[in-house]
Amino acid sequence: MNEKSGLYFHIPFCFNKCPYCDFYSVKYCESESRNYVKRVIEEIKKYSGEFDTVYFGGGTPSAIPPELIGEILNASKEQFIIDENSEITVECNPKKELGETFEKYASYGINRISLGMQSAVDKERFALGRSAGRAEVERAVNAAKNAGIENVSLDLMLGIPNQTEESLTESLDFIDKMKVQHISAYMLKIEEGTRFYEMKDRLSLPDENVVTELYLKTVKSLGELGFKQYEISNFAKDGYESRHNLKYWRLVPYLGIGKSAHSFWNGKRFYYDVDFNLIPDGDGGSDEERIMLSLRLNEGIDKSLLKKPYEQFIKMGLMGENEARVFLTPEGMLVSNTIISELI
Repeated sequence: MNEKSGLYFHIPFCFNKCPYCDFYSVKYCESESRNYVKRVIEEIKKYSGEFDTVYFGGGTPSAIPPELIGEILNASKEQFIIDENSEITVECNPKKELGETFEKYASYGINRISLGMQSAVDKERFALGRSAGRAEVERAVNAAKNAGIENVSLDLMLGIPNQTEESLTESLDFIDKMKVQHISAYMLKIEEGTRFYEMKDRLSLPDENVVTELYLKTVKSLGELGFKQYEISNFAKDGYESRHNLKYWRLVPYLGIGKSAHSFWNGKRFYYDVDFNLIPDGDGGSDEERIMLSLRLNEGIDKSLLKKPYEQFIKMGLMGENEARVFLTPEGMLVSNTIISELI
């Protein structure tokens, strides 16, 4: 099947910089956001293509006026072929009242919302620099549904300051209550250049064994709630896997526009720097890359692509296999980098 491409827009504006975030972002300013969107639309006109997913990431796309998101979508529909059944996602921060924003999004054809929850425990959210609490997250989920956007994803972070199995249970119970369709569950990584990196010796973080248990509990509990794991960090109700993100892992072409946006386009990888310069980043689609990305997925990889032995990982319970494919188990996903480095 010749799958259509994915279209990504990086919206770098945030109200505040989260202490764990190493993505490119700047302080929100309305005039700057309008100038930025004008430049993005200029860049759109340099390409052509056919897409069936559109993704607005950041930063915090919901920080800018919703009309600007609409302008980017309109320009995309004029320049590109956008499938009428496209999945169109916007990442949002529940900090501000989003009811009117979601209604406008729905009128533009946006049909998927990804909400930055991180935790349903307020003290954990506040430790992560999030100013909105559980009540604001609930209000945002309900606002999306009221606007007719049923496909809602929540972010869940594992291994965050002071997190325990009991507090994780509270977040999982909240997820069940919200009746959302998708969960992205990421383990906190302390990245250089972040405030958490500067504070790393003072942070009260769960140790590695606890984080392992938190991850395995998340996989098990979400499964019991009807969320099927389809990637190391991603879980979905049937039919609600992120079509856009699957393109990254399956090496389907995608075009990224905006500062720090990356692309895999016409067999080449490139990205925009923070001055809107295009920077080449080599060829894409090698067998090594396919192994590395495919093993992130529960579907795994065709055995014929593996040139190195993998049987020891099956004996250790870190991989599984069927007649045609091999894949990581949840325990294997915890050490995926080590396994993948042995196999490429």
